[in-house]
Amino acid sequence: MKLYGFFRSGTSHRLRIALNLKGLSYEQVAIDLRTEQHLGEAFKAINPQQLVPVLDIGDAVLTQSPAIIEWLEERYPTPALLPADLQQRAQVRALAAIVGCDIHPVNNRRILETLRRRFAADELAVNDWCATWISAGFDAIEALLMSRAGGPFAFGTQPTLADVYLVPQIESARRFKIDLNRWPRLLEIDATCAGLDAFRRAAPSVQPDAG
Repeated sequence: MKLYGFFRSGTSHRLRIALNLKGLSYEQVAIDLRTEQHLGEAFKAINPQQLVPVLDIGDAVLTQSPAIIEWLEERYPTPALLPADLQQRAQVRALAAIVGCDIHPVNNRRILETLRRRFAADELAVNDWCATWISAGFDAIEALLMSRAGGPFAFGTQPTLADVYLVPQIESARRFKIDLNRWPRLLEIDATCAGLDAFRRAAPSVQPDAG
């Protein structure tokens, strides 16, 4: 498998975690968003949407990290990223969706670049924008986690899809200088995940294109 991604991309980060948790090997191809490499014709031929990540599985090219991770879960069902119980699966998916649907889309690079270029937002304004949506999402996740019996991870005693989505978003929150101390449960989960090799190897700072 060949993974086209960017070290600091939250969606690339979550896919690296999922691949690592599944114990799958993959070749990384760096697409530098800072130089707008993703907007060039070469990458457009791979993904017409010109977004990362992309996973080339040999006989197909998969796009959109939620769809790719769902494919991984179906193609490589163990270790599972979703509980067996249907209600619990819905709860895990909901936690992941708070990040994947409500926080990340309004804070991704192309949105922030639009704020800078079209609306003349300075870095203070951009950081405030990000903090608004990250804080709203984290408040909801923290409340949901505190309302039910927990384990060391976001949902139980093993990492799930919820952790796959949450950890990269916490990394992004740190990058935007958001004080995470108001969400102690999220910090506990992040620390637990940091103890696993699958999460450590996926961290942006240790990727070949980091820097």
